[in-house]
Amino acid sequence: MNLAGKRILVTGVVNRESLGYAVATRAQEQGAELVLTNFGKAHRVARRTAAGMADPPDVLELDVTEESHYERLLTYVQERWGGIDGVVHSVAFAPAEALGGNFMEAPAESVLRSMEVSAFSLKALAHALEPVLEPGASIVAFDFDASVAWPIYDWMGVSKAALESIARYLARDLGPRRVRVNLVSAGVLGTVAARGIPGYRRLADAWAEAAPLGWDTFDATPVGDAACFLLSDWARAITGEILHVDGGVHAIGLPLLNAQIQRERQEAPAPPAAPALPSR
Repeated sequence: MNLAGKRILVTGVVNRESLGYAVATRAQEQGAELVLTNFGKAHRVARRTAAGMADPPDVLELDVTEESHYERLLTYVQERWGGIDGVVHSVAFAPAEALGGNFMEAPAESVLRSMEVSAFSLKALAHALEPVLEPGASIVAFDFDASVAWPIYDWMGVSKAALESIARYLARDLGPRRVRVNLVSAGVLGTVAARGIPGYRRLADAWAEAAPLGWDTFDATPVGDAACFLLSDWARAITGEILHVDGGVHAIGLPLLNAQIQRERQEAPAPPAAPALPSR
């Protein structure tokens, strides 16, 4: 039980399909004590999900864009545990107009929203919990390989590139306190959020076909296991790392799907021109 006695916060848990749930269940099996978070309607769903776990954890409300929620989270950790050994960042969001082939048309406000929720929130969460991070603590966030431009991922891909950079800077600044910061770059998985991306099914099918090891888009347990490794003392000398758990697609990519989607966009009929405005 390599997480025995560890106190771990897991954000972004919704249901059994969530990446956070895969981490939480495995962490419990490995002896960790947990607290989960989500907010809004998803908070109610997360509470029902937690109630079905072997040892139902508390589920706090945490909107990563609300400063007061971070303050409340810090108070909770201080009062319950005094310190914390692990933090799992499993939060990402981009408005529909920033996904699905709308890279060139996406408005600035949608891009900024994606960046705030999906990338800056990692820094905000680490900063909020810095007073209670124990020496040897581990922060793990979920990535989607940002070294290439994926089909349909658009501004979420840019947000993940920012997440990768933020993780490196956090590793630099928290390292002297012996706090580690790492990313797990997961393959395509059928979470609620992923299935909402236009074109998700094509990306998932291409991923399963291309992966040298094969890939089950409905099995998040390999990703959860990798995150638990990074949370454990077995990874005590690892920080600033991106651990790919994707069946090997990061080494190969999906060039055929990318080319096909680009060709379809070029062959699509041009949208009708806007009517000319009358001159004054």
